[in-house]
Amino acid sequence: MSLTRRIFLRNGALALVGTTAVPAFLTRAALGAIAPGTNNKRLVVIFQRGAADGLNIVVPHAEPQYYAMRPSINIPRKAVIDLDGFFGLHPSLASFLPLWQQRHLAIVHAAGSPDPTRSHFDAQDFMESGTPGVKVTDDGWLNRSIHSMPQSPQASPFRAIALGPSLPRILSGSEPAVAMNNINDFSVGGRGTKPSATATAFEAMYDHSSDSVLHGTGEETFDAVKMLKSADPGKYTPAAGANYPKGRFGDSLRQLAQLIKANLGVQVAFADIGGWDHHVNEGSTEGQIANVLTDFSQSLSAFWTDLGDLGEDTVVVTMSEFGRTARENGNRGTDHGHANVMFVLGGPVRGGRVYGRWPGLDQSQLYEGRDLALTTDFRQVIGEAVARHMGNKNLPAVFPGFDNQAGKFLRYLA
Repeated sequence: MSLTRRIFLRNGALALVGTTAVPAFLTRAALGAIAPGTNNKRLVVIFQRGAADGLNIVVPHAEPQYYAMRPSINIPRKAVIDLDGFFGLHPSLASFLPLWQQRHLAIVHAAGSPDPTRSHFDAQDFMESGTPGVKVTDDGWLNRSIHSMPQSPQASPFRAIALGPSLPRILSGSEPAVAMNNINDFSVGGRGTKPSATATAFEAMYDHSSDSVLHGTGEETFDAVKMLKSADPGKYTPAAGANYPKGRFGDSLRQLAQLIKANLGVQVAFADIGGWDHHVNEGSTEGQIANVLTDFSQSLSAFWTDLGDLGEDTVVVTMSEFGRTARENGNRGTDHGHANVMFVLGGPVRGGRVYGRWPGLDQSQLYEGRDLALTTDFRQVIGEAVARHMGNKNLPAVFPGFDNQAGKFLRYLA
């Protein structure tokens, strides 16, 4: 077992992943995550897996062609939550309206990956690697975003975290990262406790290791996990008004809020939500898209409320692999499209505004005659968060091959 081995517990609640020397990483963790009171800016990325229908999420209700091309699945003008006279929110996003009015929420429309693929797998891979059209990229852009950032001598193992059973593509790379499925299910063996199957397997991996350095880190490893347990997850109560909906996504954001509030040194985080691939019976104000939008918006709104003052140093960016066709199909759904919509939420966000250039929905304005055309590369949006919020100015290393100059930012951050 070499020092570069990935320690990966696929079926457990915790995965520690890294290509640096694990012992020092865990020893630092055992000493302490981050000094109390430290100003720790955070970037949270939310992936809507399945290709969300941006046109029915942020509706161009003043665009006549929108209604002409979607006779049975459009969002009626009377139901749209108007934002600026042209765009409006799907009614299931009602919990976003206060965030918009408080100018904490911004929208970027006609955004996404410039790659023309309509494959879910390839498009998600490109958006997570940050290199559209390039399949050989080894790591993810969110991992690269923290690679050249200043690191404390006592850097936390929870510096980069994903809420889920395994580490996503976006966080793979040279920087250590943690994937957690459920912090409440992970228990550590010790006096008077019964270790979980995951903890037992974790301990056994070290006990049977022939590598003397790694073999000697079992104690430090469990100290790091105890650091997580010190947050006392079973007794966590969200802030007043933070009403997370039941389900995987709401649980993920509730646990992320807990980790941030426990002062464990979270700097970048990732969570995803599926259920957006609506080829059949997409619905309008009710139905499939309405249901997933309710879960999506209420979970994010609860997360924002739960963070309280910590939201001032937090930026949340949402994205999906591509949008849907401008026209509905014969099954009252939509097929794989191109450009989409992104949300940006946070204390430093100059919200209450739709950013990006709207390309229009006339036939001559559609991409390949069928899709919303892309006018903002998603790397412009996240590049601004990486550079201006997280302080990593080395964007060529984060997004190789992309001209991501500060002068081209949308300026959605104050």
